[in-house]
Parts: sequence; structure tokens; C-alpha cells
Amino acid sequence: MQKYQLITPEGTRDYLFEEAALRSRLQQMLADTFSSRGYHEVVTPSVEFLDVFTAGGNPLPVEQMYKLTDAKGRLMVMRPDNTTPIARLCASRLKGSRLPLRLYYSQPVFLAARKLHGQWDEMMQSGIELIGVSNQKADLEVLVTAAKALENLPVQQYSVEIGHIGVFHALINELTQDQEIQATLLELIDSKNYPALNDLLDGFGDSPVVQTLKQLPRMFGGEEVFTRAREWIQLPQAVQPLDELEQLYRRLCALGLENRVSVDLGIVNSADYYTGVVFKGYIEGSGVEVLSGGRYDGLHRNFGEDMGAVGFAVKVDAAVDVLLKNARHRPAPAQVLVHCDASHQVKAMEHLDTLTEGRIRAEFSVFDTLEEAVEYANDQGIPRIDVVGDCITSMDPRTGRGQAQ
Repeated sequence: MQKYQLITPEGTRDYLFEEAALRSRLQQMLADTFSSRGYHEVVTPSVEFLDVFTAGGNPLPVEQMYKLTDAKGRLMVMRPDNTTPIARLCASRLKGSRLPLRLYYSQPVFLAARKLHGQWDEMMQSGIELIGVSNQKADLEVLVTAAKALENLPVQQYSVEIGHIGVFHALINELTQDQEIQATLLELIDSKNYPALNDLLDGFGDSPVVQTLKQLPRMFGGEEVFTRAREWIQLPQAVQPLDELEQLYRRLCALGLENRVSVDLGIVNSADYYTGVVFKGYIEGSGVEVLSGGRYDGLHRNFGEDMGAVGFAVKVDAAVDVLLKNARHRPAPAQVLVHCDASHQVKAMEHLDTLTEGRIRAEFSVFDTLEEAVEYANDQGIPRIDVVGDCITSMDPRTGRGQAQ
């Protein structure tokens, strides 16, 4: 037997039974939400040229991508991100289309992840992109759609945290132009790693910008965040995005989302193509985000198109992990097990079809004996066995009592 014959690669997994069923169910729920709001499905290849993800910069770390070559020796990658291929699609097959474009997708991404809870190298994502408009109306639409997407999942509670990357960019550009240091600051603030953040910033002295950056990850909560932030943020370049965020927050509250939406100026998101509002979504039972997104007005320029865009992705697998902790989300067993002897298989299969056409969940018994069928039904929690012979008898596998139909 080969060494790796019976295992999956690191960062991947098999999906079984209720896990696979719930995964498909959530994807369909999200697709229904997106299509009901005017979004149209697109599918991009699982394999793309590396150039797609390195054009105009490197928003995603190449070292974390799964790489391969095609028959001509050209360097390819397994799709590490869904937003970038859709930007490519807009500049090619959808070039010249009437704007805005409302697109949605449900497909996996492949990226060697930091091995934290809820992160895998292969992750199913369902999300939307609103392309071709750069204003707060578009931001509002996408944020409300994100809230609706979480609301329509089988959860009791959800929350959305919003921020604005413009505040962070204004502050770090004032502090330093060193891109490596800026990237490190982004990661430390995003992870709220206060000790490491303070150690790094201490090397820049004690200026107002340094003090504000130290406070940024602590600026989260409700409307009071804006008052507290203005005590620290003085740069005009940072005040403007703060004002935009406050307007957006108030509109969300006016739509009845005041108990669902909070402000977090420490949200910066690891993909560095974001340029405006950024947000994350959570569901009951976990502190791991299941949704993330934001505005990315510069990405399409990498493909020769100058247009704004905003979108988000739901991390379907992370949502499945959370929901399966609650037993009520497990799919119900079959309602009927149809059993027969060897001479009544056709009649039994016809009976099975009759049951399923009547929307009764039914399984066909492949066991040779009724005793085996009873044992299986009790193990699986199936409450009824229909024994098909010259007549059909329905029996309770727990008591053995039966009644002819």
C-alpha cells in the first residue's frame, strides 16, 4: 500500500453525510438570496494562469498558492481567490457590458492557510460582486445583502462588523512608505496583536499618528466609536473615510440593523486590494468569521478597466462547522425503510417510488433478512418499515408490531 493512499492532503478533507448535505443546503440558500436581489451566477476555472494574480502587484502571497504547469510548461495556480478571476472575466468576456454588473458565485478557493481554527487550504465560498459603481449606495446594497445572507441561514443570531480601510491607509502612509512595514502593520492590526503592534510602533517615536495606530484595534463598538475615534484621528485624509463610515452605519441602523451591525476600525482584511469600506460577518456559536468583504476600486485597473467594485464572500465550510455543533441542524433520517424478499423486488421498488413521489423520505432495504432490516432501522432512527410481499405490511421496528396496508 502506498504511503499516502488512505489520507487526504494537508488542509483538505472529505465531507460526509449531514456535513455534505448541509454544505449543499447552505450554498443553495445563499444562491437563492443572491438571485432574488438581481445577481447572476458565474463560474470561473479552478485553474488559472499565475499572471492573473500577479498583475499590477501581488495582493495574495504567491508562496501560499498551489502551483502547477500545463502541457506547454506555463505556470498555473489553483484558484486562490474568487474576486480576481471575476475581475479578469469582466475585462474579457464581459467587456463592454452594461454597468453595473451584479454577479454571484459558489466555488472553492485553494490557498495554503495559516493553520488556525476554521481555516482549510480548500474552502468553499459563495459570494457576490457589484461591479461598475463607486458610491455609498452600492456599499449599502452589498452590506444589506450580506446581512440578508446571514439572516437566511439556519441561525438564531448573526452580526456584521464594519470598518474603513481608508483610515488605516491614511495613517500608515503618514507614518512610513516602507511597504514591508505597512504589510506587517496591517497583519498585526487585523489580528489585534497588541504587544507586537506596540513593539513595532515604538520604533517610530511617540507622534500622534503612532498613538492613533496603537489605539485603532481598540476602536470597536456602536456609534460611540466615532466620537472616540475623532479624539485621536486628526489627519484630514483619515477623517474623510471616517465620516463616510459613519454615514453608512447610520443608514444601516435606519434599516433596523442597529442590533446586528457594529463598528470596528481595526478591520483591515488581509487581501490588500481593498480601498474603502471593509466588513466581516459572524454567526452564533463561534468567534470565527464566516463572511468577509469590502470595496476594491483599484483591482480592475490591473486588467485594463477603471471601475469600482464592492463584494463579499461567505465561507461556507466555516458556517457548516459552526452549525453542525447544534444537533437540530442535522438532516432527519428516512421516514420509511422498504424491505422485501428476492421475489418481490420490482413491487418493492415501485412502492418506494410511490412514497418518494409523495414527498416521503424512503430508503430501499438491501438486506437479505427482515431481522437485519429491523436492526438497521433502529440504528438509523427510521420509524417505519414497509415489508413488501403479496401485500404490504407497515411495522414499527422498535416493537415489531405491524399492520397491513
